[in-house]
Amino acid sequence: MTKVHVIGIGLDGVGSLGERVKKIILQANLLVGSSRHLSYFPNHPAQSIELNDFKKAIAQIHQYLNLGVNGIVVLVSGDPLFFGAGRLLLAELPSEDISFYPHLSSVQLAFNRIKVPWQDVRVISVHGRSNQELIKALQQGVEKIAVLTDGVNNPSAIFNLIKSLSLPSEYKLWVCENLGGENERIIEISDFNFRQKDLQKEEYAALNVVVLLRQDKYKKIELENLPLLGIPDDYFLSFSDRPGLMTKREVRILVLGELGLRPGQVIWDIGAGTGSVSIEIARLFPTSHIYAIEKTAAGINLIQANSKRFQVENTTAISGLAPDNLLDLPKCDRVFIGGSGGNLTKILDVCAQNLLTDGKIILALATLEHLNTALSWFNFHNWKYQLLQVQLSRSIPIGNLTRFAPLNPVTIVSARQLQ
Repeated sequence: MTKVHVIGIGLDGVGSLGERVKKIILQANLLVGSSRHLSYFPNHPAQSIELNDFKKAIAQIHQYLNLGVNGIVVLVSGDPLFFGAGRLLLAELPSEDISFYPHLSSVQLAFNRIKVPWQDVRVISVHGRSNQELIKALQQGVEKIAVLTDGVNNPSAIFNLIKSLSLPSEYKLWVCENLGGENERIIEISDFNFRQKDLQKEEYAALNVVVLLRQDKYKKIELENLPLLGIPDDYFLSFSDRPGLMTKREVRILVLGELGLRPGQVIWDIGAGTGSVSIEIARLFPTSHIYAIEKTAAGINLIQANSKRFQVENTTAISGLAPDNLLDLPKCDRVFIGGSGGNLTKILDVCAQNLLTDGKIILALATLEHLNTALSWFNFHNWKYQLLQVQLSRSIPIGNLTRFAPLNPVTIVSARQLQ
């Protein structure tokens, strides 16, 4: 026999309920809910408990159950098992004593209001929680995101967070307020960068859901306004399924410094990915020629597209798996290895055979195993090397505060052959 009925209710109050659920509420011996939920039933004869302190409310419910009281109704917003109180009640009460009667969830209402299918949406709650999951989803370029907010992680805080992350993809945003109520409002934001100051000043209702939809477009660039060194990550076209997969700007700058470049050189960029390192070199040294070696077709397309985007003509994308595709290339002055596809030892063998006098090999390694492989090779072949451990963090806003978010640690190895 059901002892506790957990009923979802919308902002339109009693009007959101079916006749069966209304009957359950009218026959209740105890009503539990927020002041707003209880206000929908001002003349109800049963005793009521205002749901401010969950632990206190649970203790009172247990007291009523121990006295043999049935017909306890807990009123909640939307679907109680969708980021709601249902999970907490199941942890405190036997599941056989509870029945759930969901209303439409805020996310369901939001996507129906903006007329977008939502079966593939990533729902993230920052209501009283860290925004780390949201940061990860944005950096991964998740196509559809629904964010359940709170007073700190509100729409303005989310706008600031997106701006701080320098994402390669643009997002279109909606703020969906008071869904299902008389004061419902849907704010569509299609030009986030242009309206950022206005968005931060906007007053938003406490009950809101933020919807983010990734757009299949990238930031426009004006070449004359780009820095000579250190192109922001979000200006590069990137992998649609892994938009953050590139040598990050800060690490890229350090790699360029370790390479010790000069005009008129030949450079091999092995495991070039999006071509970010190659393009930085090509812009800095137009008389040099860079061979961007990449094993994936998607990567080759990105290298070519980024070369066109930044109007560099001294890069050549080389498709295939190193070291096999290195054998027909001209000898080189510098080698940068950003990825090896598991063939690091063989790649180093070919690079050493094709490196010109005073040449250098620079590696950016993310794992201890690859670092050990590289150092073993350099020690065996009597090469001189130097290590640079890079552990960087970028500042990101957390509500009205700021914290540091670490980038993946990287070890940069700079090596040259002893004469």
